[in-house]
Amino acid sequence: MLSAILQGILLSAGLILPLGVQNVFVFNQGVTQPRLIRALPVVLTASLCDTAFITLAILGISVIIVTIPAIKFVLFILGILFLIYMGIVTWKSKPAATTSDEKALSPKKQIAFAASVSLLNPHAILDTIGVIGTSSIHYVGKEKLVFAIACILVSWIWFFTLAVVGRQVGKLDKSNTFMNYLNKASALIMWATAVYLLTQLV
Repeated sequence: MLSAILQGILLSAGLILPLGVQNVFVFNQGVTQPRLIRALPVVLTASLCDTAFITLAILGISVIIVTIPAIKFVLFILGILFLIYMGIVTWKSKPAATTSDEKALSPKKQIAFAASVSLLNPHAILDTIGVIGTSSIHYVGKEKLVFAIACILVSWIWFFTLAVVGRQVGKLDKSNTFMNYLNKASALIMWATAVYLLTQLV
C-alpha cells in the first residue's frame, strides 16, 4: 500500500513539475489576479482536467488515443495550432502598471483557457497514459485506488501552490517587469512545445 502511494506521488510529481504551458498559465493567473481567491477558477479547472486524465489513464480508457492514429493526429494538430496562437497572444500582451479587476481574466476566461491548455496538450495526455496508466497496471483493488488518489492529490496541491507563489510574486512586482519577462518566456515555451509536437507527427 505504501509503495503504491509513494510511486503515485513520485510519478505524478515527475510529470507535473517541469515548466510547461499549463503550469505557466496557472502561475500567471496567480500573479495577475488581484486576490488569490480570484485565481481559484484556473486552479480548479487545471486540477479537474488532470484528475480526468489520470482517472481515464488508470481505467485504461484513454489508450484509445494512442491506438487510433486518426484521433492522435487530430489531437496533435489542434494542440499545435492552439499553442502557436496562444504563443502569439502571450508574446504581444503587455501587463498593466497595476493589477485591477478590469485587467485580470474573468472566471469564465480562466476556465476556458485553463481547459484549453490542459485538454489540447497531447504531449501531457500521452505522458499520463504512458507513465501513470502503465504503472497502474501493477496494482489492483485498494492499491490501485490509493495510487490514483496519490497521483491526483499531487496535481491539486501543485496547482494551488503555483497560484499562491504567483500571487506573492504579483504583490512584489509592482512595475510588472517580471510579468513582461514571464510573458515572453511563456510564449517561447508554447512555441517550443508546438515544434516538439510537430516533430512527433513527421
